[in-house]
Amino acid sequence: MSAISANLVKELRERTGAGMMDCKKALTETNGDIEKAADYLREKGLAAAAKKAGRIAAEGLVESYIHGAGRIGVLVEVNCETDFVAKTDEFRNFVREIAMQVAAAKPEYVNKDDVPADVLEKERSILRAQALNEGKPEKIVDKMVTGRIEKYYKEVCLMEQPFIKDPDVTIKKLLTEKIAKIGENISIRRFTRYELGEGLQKRQNDLAAEVEAATRNAGK
Repeated sequence: MSAISANLVKELRERTGAGMMDCKKALTETNGDIEKAADYLREKGLAAAAKKAGRIAAEGLVESYIHGAGRIGVLVEVNCETDFVAKTDEFRNFVREIAMQVAAAKPEYVNKDDVPADVLEKERSILRAQALNEGKPEKIVDKMVTGRIEKYYKEVCLMEQPFIKDPDVTIKKLLTEKIAKIGENISIRRFTRYELGEGLQKRQNDLAAEVEAATRNAGK
């Protein structure tokens, strides 16, 4: 048969959450039949990761990552079901990759649902005002705002962000693939990101005031 197209691989990947190479293999094994390929993946357990999401994951790791000669620091907690998995290189490497993602991409929340309602409403109001100021017709403004909110989620929600090592994969898909591979539920629970000097008001020297003070002191 002809070569498997990239679009077909993408479609199967979006449908099942399985990895790109797994999807390509499944399509090759089933002569490009996407329905049979999806069944193939389910039989192999690669599309069953979402079913594990309800299982308790209370083990895991808290990982720290320091970047830029101590200018950025991250703490992240990722949970799994057993201490055995928590100690494997596969899981540890995944947790470290998540910590690096937080350092590089600066997410503010883990999931969409974590964004406070008032924050989201404020963002919607700003985006709506922007669209109206751009002269967009009222009837399409709401649709534009919905699209821009999705873009906002990709900026501030870790699970919606493109993976820094492979921008074609979101963190959500990366997690799904890791669950399928490891065979346990994995949950990115929380993170904290520190950046040196963030939130501090930088000291600004008032030259005139310093000269005046120096003059007063000299005259004493």
